[in-house]
Amino acid sequence: MVVEEPISIDFSQDRAKVLGALKQALLQLPQLSSYDTDWDGIYCAYDNYANPGKSREVISPQYNLLIFTENPKPIYAIRQLDGTIKKEAVKPGDVVIIPSEVTHQAEWFNPGGFIILGFDSKVFNSTLFETIDPDRVEIPPNFAQPDPLIYQLGLKLKTELESGGLGSRLYAEAIANLLSVHLLQNYSIQTPQIKNYSDGLPKYKLKQVCEYIDANLDRSLGLNELAQLVQMSPSYFSRLFKQSTGYAPHQYLIRCRVKRARELLLHKKFTIAEVSYQVGFANQGHLNYHFKRITGTTPKAMQKQMSKNSVISHFF
Repeated sequence: MVVEEPISIDFSQDRAKVLGALKQALLQLPQLSSYDTDWDGIYCAYDNYANPGKSREVISPQYNLLIFTENPKPIYAIRQLDGTIKKEAVKPGDVVIIPSEVTHQAEWFNPGGFIILGFDSKVFNSTLFETIDPDRVEIPPNFAQPDPLIYQLGLKLKTELESGGLGSRLYAEAIANLLSVHLLQNYSIQTPQIKNYSDGLPKYKLKQVCEYIDANLDRSLGLNELAQLVQMSPSYFSRLFKQSTGYAPHQYLIRCRVKRARELLLHKKFTIAEVSYQVGFANQGHLNYHFKRITGTTPKAMQKQMSKNSVISHFF
Protein backbone atom coordinates (compact mmCIF):
# COMPACT_ATOMS: atom_id res chain seq x y z
CA MET A 1 0.00 0.00 0.00
CA VAL A 2 1.38 3.38 -1.03
CA VAL A 3 1.33 5.99 1.75
CA GLU A 4 0.92 9.52 0.40
CA GLU A 5 3.25 12.18 1.72
CA PRO A 6 1.56 15.26 3.22
CA ILE A 7 1.19 18.18 0.84
CA SER A 8 3.43 21.05 1.92
CA ILE A 9 1.76 24.47 1.82
CA ASP A 10 4.29 27.26 2.33
CA PHE A 11 2.40 30.54 2.25
CA SER A 12 5.62 32.51 1.72
CA GLN A 13 6.05 31.02 -1.76
CA ASP A 14 4.74 32.66 -4.91
CA ARG A 15 1.05 32.86 -5.72
CA ALA A 16 0.94 30.06 -8.32
CA LYS A 17 2.68 27.51 -6.07
CA VAL A 18 0.53 28.23 -3.03
CA LEU A 19 -2.79 28.28 -4.86
CA GLY A 20 -1.79 25.10 -6.69
CA ALA A 21 -1.00 23.38 -3.39
CA LEU A 22 -4.27 24.61 -1.86
CA LYS A 23 -6.26 23.27 -4.79
CA GLN A 24 -4.49 19.92 -4.58
CA ALA A 25 -5.07 19.68 -0.83
CA LEU A 26 -8.55 21.19 -0.52
CA LEU A 27 -10.07 20.05 -3.85
CA GLN A 28 -10.76 23.57 -5.16
CA LEU A 29 -9.23 27.03 -5.38
CA PRO A 30 -10.18 29.47 -2.60
CA GLN A 31 -12.74 32.12 -3.52
CA LEU A 32 -10.62 34.87 -1.95
CA SER A 33 -6.91 35.11 -1.17
CA SER A 34 -4.41 37.74 -0.07
CA TYR A 35 -1.95 37.00 -2.87
CA ASP A 36 -2.87 40.13 -4.78
CA THR A 37 -2.14 42.30 -1.73
CA ASP A 38 1.14 43.49 -0.23
CA TRP A 39 0.50 42.06 3.23
CA ASP A 40 3.69 41.00 4.97
CA GLY A 41 3.91 37.96 7.22
CA ILE A 42 0.19 37.16 7.22
CA TYR A 43 -1.69 35.17 4.58
CA CYS A 44 -5.45 34.87 4.28
CA ALA A 45 -7.80 32.83 2.11
CA TYR A 46 -11.53 32.11 2.20
CA ASP A 47 -13.55 29.28 0.74
CA ASN A 48 -17.05 27.86 0.93
CA TYR A 49 -17.81 24.23 0.22
CA ALA A 50 -21.20 23.31 -1.22
CA ASN A 51 -20.63 19.56 -0.98
CA PRO A 52 -19.10 17.01 1.39
CA GLY A 53 -15.43 16.23 0.81
CA LYS A 54 -12.11 15.13 2.22
CA SER A 55 -8.85 17.05 2.14
CA ARG A 56 -5.40 15.61 1.63
CA GLU A 57 -3.08 15.59 4.61
CA VAL A 58 -1.18 18.90 4.70
CA ILE A 59 1.74 20.42 6.58
CA SER A 60 3.01 24.01 6.66
CA PRO A 61 6.02 25.92 8.04
CA GLN A 62 3.62 28.67 9.13
CA TYR A 63 1.22 28.79 12.06
CA ASN A 64 -2.29 28.29 10.68
CA LEU A 65 -5.79 29.03 11.88
CA LEU A 66 -9.02 27.67 10.40
CA ILE A 67 -11.88 30.04 11.26
CA PHE A 68 -15.36 28.75 10.48
CA THR A 69 -17.83 31.34 9.25
CA GLU A 70 -21.29 30.90 7.78
CA ASN A 71 -23.02 27.53 7.70
CA PRO A 72 -26.76 26.79 8.04
CA LYS A 73 -26.14 24.01 10.58
CA PRO A 74 -23.11 22.49 12.33
CA ILE A 75 -20.51 21.01 10.00
CA TYR A 76 -19.99 17.40 10.96
CA ALA A 77 -16.37 16.49 10.39
CA ILE A 78 -13.64 14.01 11.20
CA ARG A 79 -10.37 15.83 11.81
CA GLN A 80 -6.83 14.47 12.12
CA LEU A 81 -4.46 16.84 13.87
CA ASP A 82 -0.86 15.79 14.55
CA GLY A 83 -1.89 12.13 14.40
CA THR A 84 -4.91 12.48 16.73
CA ILE A 85 -8.36 11.88 15.23
CA LYS A 86 -11.55 13.48 16.54
CA LYS A 87 -15.18 13.81 15.42
CA GLU A 88 -16.50 17.37 15.49
CA ALA A 89 -19.69 19.37 15.06
CA VAL A 90 -18.24 22.69 13.93
CA LYS A 91 -20.21 25.92 14.37
CA PRO A 92 -19.62 29.49 13.12
CA GLY A 93 -16.98 31.11 15.33
CA ASP A 94 -15.11 27.88 15.97
CA VAL A 95 -11.35 27.96 15.39
CA VAL A 96 -8.80 25.20 14.72
CA ILE A 97 -5.18 25.99 15.63
CA ILE A 98 -2.51 24.21 13.56
CA PRO A 99 1.07 24.96 14.68
CA SER A 100 3.92 24.96 12.19
CA GLU A 101 5.11 21.55 10.94
CA VAL A 102 1.99 19.81 12.31
CA THR A 103 -0.01 17.57 9.96
CA HIS A 104 -3.71 18.19 9.41
CA GLN A 105 -6.47 16.46 7.47
CA ALA A 106 -10.26 16.72 7.55
CA GLU A 107 -13.35 15.10 6.11
CA TRP A 108 -16.61 17.07 6.22
CA PHE A 109 -20.15 15.88 5.60
CA ASN A 110 -22.16 19.05 4.96
CA PRO A 111 -21.53 22.52 3.46
CA GLY A 112 -19.89 25.49 5.12
CA GLY A 113 -17.39 28.32 4.79
CA PHE A 114 -14.08 28.96 6.49
CA ILE A 115 -11.12 31.33 6.56
CA ILE A 116 -7.53 30.10 6.47
CA LEU A 117 -5.00 32.35 8.19
CA GLY A 118 -1.30 31.60 8.00
CA PHE A 119 1.38 33.70 9.60
CA ASP A 120 5.13 33.51 9.81
CA SER A 121 7.05 32.83 12.99
CA LYS A 122 8.54 36.33 12.71
CA VAL A 123 5.13 37.70 13.72
CA PHE A 124 5.39 35.80 17.00
CA ASN A 125 9.07 36.52 17.42
CA SER A 126 8.60 40.28 17.18
CA THR A 127 6.17 40.06 20.10
CA LEU A 128 8.19 37.57 22.12
CA PHE A 129 11.52 39.35 22.08
CA GLU A 130 10.02 41.73 24.65
CA THR A 131 9.49 38.87 27.07
CA ILE A 132 11.15 35.47 26.54
CA ASP A 133 13.15 33.45 24.04
CA PRO A 134 10.84 32.53 21.11
CA ASP A 135 12.39 29.05 20.97
CA ARG A 136 10.96 28.32 24.41
CA VAL A 137 7.36 28.97 23.40
CA GLU A 138 5.13 26.11 22.27
CA ILE A 139 1.57 26.40 20.99
CA PRO A 140 -0.04 22.95 20.85
CA PRO A 141 -2.60 21.90 18.22
CA ASN A 142 -6.21 22.72 19.11
CA PHE A 143 -9.32 21.11 17.66
CA ALA A 144 -12.36 23.24 16.83
CA GLN A 145 -13.51 25.43 19.70
CA PRO A 146 -15.07 28.90 19.90
CA ASP A 147 -12.81 31.94 20.09
CA PRO A 148 -14.77 35.20 19.59
CA LEU A 149 -11.70 37.43 19.19
CA ILE A 150 -10.01 35.28 16.53
CA TYR A 151 -13.37 34.97 14.77
CA GLN A 152 -13.91 38.75 14.64
CA LEU A 153 -10.34 39.44 13.49
CA GLY A 154 -10.67 36.78 10.79
CA LEU A 155 -13.89 38.38 9.54
CA LYS A 156 -12.16 41.77 9.39
CA LEU A 157 -9.44 40.35 7.12
CA LYS A 158 -12.07 38.62 4.97
CA THR A 159 -13.87 41.97 4.58
CA GLU A 160 -10.58 43.57 3.49
CA LEU A 161 -10.15 40.90 0.81
CA GLU A 162 -13.72 41.40 -0.39
CA SER A 163 -12.98 45.11 -0.89
CA GLY A 164 -9.81 44.36 -2.84
CA GLY A 165 -7.32 44.27 0.01
CA LEU A 166 -5.33 47.11 -1.55
CA GLY A 167 -3.68 49.69 0.64
CA SER A 168 -4.42 47.70 3.80
CA ARG A 169 -0.94 46.40 4.65
CA LEU A 170 -0.65 48.31 7.93
CA TYR A 171 -4.14 47.15 8.96
CA ALA A 172 -3.41 43.49 8.16
CA GLU A 173 -0.10 43.58 10.03
CA ALA A 174 -1.82 45.16 13.03
CA ILE A 175 -4.34 42.31 13.08
CA ALA A 176 -1.51 39.77 12.80
CA ASN A 177 0.11 41.39 15.82
CA LEU A 178 -3.14 41.23 17.82
CA LEU A 179 -3.57 37.58 16.86
CA SER A 180 -0.04 36.70 17.94
CA VAL A 181 -0.49 38.34 21.34
CA HIS A 182 -3.85 36.60 21.83
CA LEU A 183 -2.50 33.17 20.85
CA LEU A 184 0.57 33.53 23.05
CA GLN A 185 -1.44 34.64 26.07
CA ASN A 186 -4.22 32.08 25.70
CA TYR A 187 -2.82 29.00 23.95
CA SER A 188 0.92 28.82 24.61
CA ILE A 189 2.10 26.17 27.09
CA GLN A 190 4.48 28.74 28.54
CA THR A 191 2.50 31.97 28.75
CA PRO A 192 4.61 35.09 28.22
CA GLN A 193 3.79 38.08 30.35
CA ILE A 194 3.12 40.89 27.89
CA LYS A 195 4.05 44.14 29.59
CA ASN A 196 1.59 46.97 29.99
CA TYR A 197 2.78 50.48 29.22
CA SER A 198 1.00 53.72 30.01
CA ASP A 199 3.33 56.60 29.15
CA GLY A 200 3.12 56.53 25.36
CA LEU A 201 6.00 57.15 22.98
CA PRO A 202 8.72 59.63 23.89
CA LYS A 203 7.95 62.92 22.15
CA TYR A 204 10.97 62.79 19.88
CA LYS A 205 10.10 59.27 18.71
CA LEU A 206 6.46 60.21 18.14
CA LYS A 207 7.60 63.22 16.08
CA GLN A 208 9.94 60.98 14.08
CA VAL A 209 7.18 58.50 13.24
CA CYS A 210 4.56 61.13 12.40
CA GLU A 211 6.95 62.99 10.10
CA TYR A 212 7.86 59.72 8.39
CA ILE A 213 4.19 58.88 7.83
CA ASP A 214 3.48 62.36 6.42
CA ALA A 215 6.43 62.05 4.02
CA ASN A 216 5.33 58.61 2.79
CA LEU A 217 1.55 58.78 2.50
CA ASP A 218 1.68 57.53 -1.09
CA ARG A 219 3.49 54.33 -0.04
CA SER A 220 2.17 51.10 1.42
CA LEU A 221 3.54 51.44 4.94
CA GLY A 222 3.93 48.42 7.20
CA LEU A 223 3.78 48.05 10.96
CA ASN A 224 7.23 46.46 11.10
CA GLU A 225 8.64 49.36 9.08
CA LEU A 226 7.30 51.98 11.50
CA ALA A 227 8.37 50.00 14.56
CA GLN A 228 11.91 49.54 13.24
CA LEU A 229 12.13 53.28 12.68
CA VAL A 230 12.12 53.80 16.46
CA GLN A 231 13.78 50.45 17.26
CA MET A 232 10.80 48.80 18.94
CA SER A 233 8.86 45.59 18.47
CA PRO A 234 5.59 46.02 16.51
CA SER A 235 3.55 45.03 19.56
CA TYR A 236 5.28 47.51 21.87
CA PHE A 237 5.20 50.27 19.26
CA SER A 238 1.48 49.81 18.49
CA ARG A 239 0.46 50.13 22.12
CA LEU A 240 2.61 53.19 22.81
CA PHE A 241 1.60 54.91 19.57
CA LYS A 242 -2.10 54.55 20.38
CA GLN A 243 -1.52 55.88 23.89
CA SER A 244 0.21 58.94 22.42
CA THR A 245 -2.19 59.72 19.57
CA GLY A 246 -5.47 58.06 20.50
CA TYR A 247 -5.35 56.07 17.26
CA ALA A 248 -3.88 52.76 16.16
CA PRO A 249 -1.14 53.26 13.53
CA HIS A 250 -3.40 52.22 10.62
CA GLN A 251 -6.16 54.58 11.83
CA TYR A 252 -3.72 57.46 12.13
CA LEU A 253 -2.39 56.78 8.62
CA ILE A 254 -5.89 56.92 7.12
CA ARG A 255 -6.65 60.21 8.88
CA CYS A 256 -3.40 61.70 7.57
CA ARG A 257 -4.29 60.60 4.05
CA VAL A 258 -7.74 62.16 4.30
CA LYS A 259 -6.26 65.40 5.64
CA ARG A 260 -3.73 65.56 2.78
CA ALA A 261 -6.45 64.72 0.24
CA ARG A 262 -8.59 67.58 1.53
CA GLU A 263 -5.67 70.00 1.19
CA LEU A 264 -5.01 68.90 -2.40
CA LEU A 265 -8.69 69.06 -3.35
CA LEU A 266 -8.94 72.61 -2.02
CA HIS A 267 -6.33 73.70 -4.57
CA LYS A 268 -8.34 72.14 -7.45
CA LYS A 269 -5.20 71.21 -9.38
CA PHE A 270 -5.98 67.49 -9.49
CA THR A 271 -8.98 65.27 -10.06
CA ILE A 272 -10.37 63.22 -7.19
CA ALA A 273 -8.93 60.06 -8.76
CA GLU A 274 -5.47 61.66 -9.03
CA VAL A 275 -5.61 62.79 -5.42
CA SER A 276 -6.59 59.26 -4.34
CA TYR A 277 -3.37 57.80 -5.68
CA GLN A 278 -1.20 60.70 -4.54
CA VAL A 279 -2.18 60.17 -0.90
CA GLY A 280 -1.94 56.37 -0.98
CA PHE A 281 -5.52 55.15 -1.37
CA ALA A 282 -6.01 52.14 -3.63
CA ASN A 283 -8.66 53.89 -5.71
CA GLN A 284 -11.21 56.70 -5.68
CA GLY A 285 -13.79 54.52 -3.96
CA HIS A 286 -11.49 53.99 -0.98
CA LEU A 287 -10.89 57.73 -0.70
CA ASN A 288 -14.63 58.46 -0.91
CA TYR A 289 -15.41 55.94 1.83
CA HIS A 290 -12.82 57.15 4.33
CA PHE A 291 -13.27 60.84 3.45
CA LYS A 292 -17.00 60.70 4.21
CA ARG A 293 -16.47 58.57 7.31
CA ILE A 294 -14.03 61.09 8.80
CA THR A 295 -15.30 64.45 7.49
CA GLY A 296 -19.00 63.72 7.07
CA THR A 297 -19.04 64.62 3.38
CA THR A 298 -17.66 63.28 0.11
CA PRO A 299 -14.80 64.86 -1.87
CA LYS A 300 -17.20 65.76 -4.68
CA ALA A 301 -19.71 67.37 -2.32
CA MET A 302 -16.93 69.36 -0.67
CA GLN A 303 -15.73 70.65 -4.05
CA LYS A 304 -19.28 71.64 -5.03
CA GLN A 305 -19.72 73.54 -1.78
CA MET A 306 -16.39 75.29 -2.34
CA SER A 307 -17.47 76.35 -5.84
CA LYS A 308 -20.80 77.62 -4.51
CA ASN A 309 -19.09 79.64 -1.78
CA SER A 310 -16.67 81.03 -4.37
CA VAL A 311 -19.55 82.27 -6.55
CA ILE A 312 -21.31 83.88 -3.58
CA SER A 313 -18.12 85.65 -2.45
CA HIS A 314 -17.63 86.92 -6.01
CA PHE A 315 -20.95 88.83 -5.85
CA PHE A 316 -20.31 90.23 -2.41
